[in-house]
Amino acid sequence: MRTLAIAATAALALSACGQKISPEQRTQAVAAFATVQKVFQHPRCQNCHIPGDQPLQFDAGLPHAMGVVRGPEGKGAAGLPCSTCHGEANLPASYGPNAPPGAPHWQLPPPDHKMAWIGLPAPELCAMIQDKKQNGGRDFAALVKHVSEDKLVLWGWAPGGDRAPVPVPHPEFVAAFKTWADAGGPCPES
Repeated sequence: MRTLAIAATAALALSACGQKISPEQRTQAVAAFATVQKVFQHPRCQNCHIPGDQPLQFDAGLPHAMGVVRGPEGKGAAGLPCSTCHGEANLPASYGPNAPPGAPHWQLPPPDHKMAWIGLPAPELCAMIQDKKQNGGRDFAALVKHVSEDKLVLWGWAPGGDRAPVPVPHPEFVAAFKTWADAGGPCPES
C-alpha cells in the first residue's frame, strides 16, 4: 500500500512538472487553457499587454489618448507617469463613465517582458505565458499567485465606469489556470 502511495505521489509530481500526463489530463488542461486564453485576450487584459509602447483603452482597444507611452519601466514616460491619472482605485461613478480607472501599481509590463498577446493563436499565447524570459521570471506557482492575488489583475473583474468586466468569473478563471498549470502547462496544437 505504501508503495502505491509513493508511486501516486511521484506520478502527480511528474505531472505537475509537465513530464508525463495522461491523455485525459492533457485534454482537461488544454480545455482549461481555452478559458485562460479567453481572459487574457479580453480588453481588460490585452489593453496593457501590447506589442508596442502605447497602451490601448476602452473595449474597442483604441490607442490611449494624450500620447501616453510605456516608458522605461512600464510606468509611463518621465513627466507623465501612469499614476498622474490612474490612482489606487476607481474614481466614484459621479466622475462619469470614462473617468480614468485605478488599481494599485497601475502600469504596463516593462519593455523587457511585454507579454504582448493581442491576436496570438492559442499555442503561441500558451508558450509565451510560461516562458520565464518573457513573463518576468515567473514559474507556475508565481503565475498562479499573480492571477489569483495581484490587485491590478483583480481590477479586470471590477473595472468601473462603462467598462465590461472580464466575462469569466475570477474563481472559475483561477481554477482553470491552476488545472492548466498543475498539468505542466500543455499547449494546444495548431
